[in-house]
Amino acid sequence: MGERKPTAPSAGWQRGWYGFAQPCPSPNFGPRPPDCLVDLVVLHSISLPPGQFGGDAVQRLFTNRLDWDAHPYFKQIEGLQVSAHFFIQREGELWQFVSCDDRAWHAGHSRFQERDNCNDFSIGIELEGLEGDLFEPAQYATLNALLPALAQKYPLRHITGHEHIAPGRKADPGSGFDWHLLQGCTGLMGVSFSAGAKGI
Repeated sequence: MGERKPTAPSAGWQRGWYGFAQPCPSPNFGPRPPDCLVDLVVLHSISLPPGQFGGDAVQRLFTNRLDWDAHPYFKQIEGLQVSAHFFIQREGELWQFVSCDDRAWHAGHSRFQERDNCNDFSIGIELEGLEGDLFEPAQYATLNALLPALAQKYPLRHITGHEHIAPGRKADPGSGFDWHLLQGCTGLMGVSFSAGAKGI
């Protein structure tokens, strides 16, 4: 299957690509099921190698270009083919790897509110960080812009963490992520957050 080619509009959306994100197309994606309702956002954390920030290792992982010999840790994940829709670096830079109209490979074996295979109906956002550690104000600022933009394009109803859809298997973004701060800043109506009640 050929990737939907991103465009570079000054703002808004083009075929599931967000105009304010740096496009970096990944081959790791597929079609969503017919008539799929994309109503879930899943937040993750990632750093490569773990605890090291900056560089382009995450971008290389999501595009199958990571040099497995560049660091001993990379041998543990050699051959892994994954992706997310978005990646937010520590300084707030926003990257996009897969059209939100398509299915990225970010959630793995997962379940949310009696629905399995969360990749089918979710948008995955990776935050550069280590599970359990704190995240940067610039990352929250980027989330606070991205999430309302997603809600205007897709019928979002829930924002959750990887730890909540794959408990016991995943622990990200972890205790260092401030769900209440995110909920208070986005201003989203009728959206549930994993650490709070209905959005304000």
